[in-house]
Amino acid sequence: MVMSQTELLHELEPVVAGELDRHLKVAKEWFPHEYIPWSEGRNYDGVFGGDAWQESDSTLPEAARVSLIVNLLTEDNLPSYHHEIATTFGRDGAWGTWVGRWTAEEGRHGVAIRDYLTVSRAVDPIALERARMVHMEGGFQTEYGTMLQQLAYVSFQELATRISHRNTGRASGDPTCERLLAKIAADENLHMLFYRNLLKAAFDLDPNQTMRAITDVVTTFQMPGSTIEGFTRKAMIIAHEGIYDLRLHLDDVLMPVLRQWAVFDKSDLDGDGAKARDELAAFLEKTDATAARFVERREERKARAAAMR
Repeated sequence: MVMSQTELLHELEPVVAGELDRHLKVAKEWFPHEYIPWSEGRNYDGVFGGDAWQESDSTLPEAARVSLIVNLLTEDNLPSYHHEIATTFGRDGAWGTWVGRWTAEEGRHGVAIRDYLTVSRAVDPIALERARMVHMEGGFQTEYGTMLQQLAYVSFQELATRISHRNTGRASGDPTCERLLAKIAADENLHMLFYRNLLKAAFDLDPNQTMRAITDVVTTFQMPGSTIEGFTRKAMIIAHEGIYDLRLHLDDVLMPVLRQWAVFDKSDLDGDGAKARDELAAFLEKTDATAARFVERREERKARAAAMR
């Protein structure tokens, strides 16, 4: 019999408690202000009569700047994310404790990135604030209606965010930025492990329903920042620089998590579960071909650009 979402929440509660204990033991306390080079900052024009921001203030490559803006605006929608997971997982027991802990840890990411961008004058602070207002006013609402779909989504999304942060830091060419984003990425990795382990436990409770949830998410996955104004153009800039593209999404996000769940080795799937796995396999094959074409064309563009220099 297919378990209801309420039944799954209750059955997974002991797993949540165990994963929460594990998380609290390995998560290391850190303080955003310690990662910001405050002495390098100076006043902007306005109340304190400083210097207006200008393009020449930024020392970061364009792709790194764009990626930092996308990552920060994504983090800014934390109130919406909190509402979504609190509504899905509840506010009681181990589930509720995790929701609060996750929200508190995620909250420092936006604080730290914004402080870095402001102090380093890496981006236009007025344009950034206007973009924040627009993005947060729109909020975020998940398209996934079940708890299992939500667990599948955050399992992939947390890992995707970790990789995006790490690669953005490397692309920045700034050791300060790279150090900060590596710290944030470490948080995201622990969050991914929490959700990934929960969904792995869900396979033991209802393998067919869990498999369907995974396929539904993988085949429709969008990053939570996809509603940012101009996201398509920004995403292409990021992809062309190799910070985050379809190849990375497939090889470094989807496949590692799917292997951890051993979805293609399970022998207890039937009916819709077996059908969902077949759909997933076909989707992954198609995605691999698309990713290969993108990388090939990107290398061709780079070669042409190099030849014209």
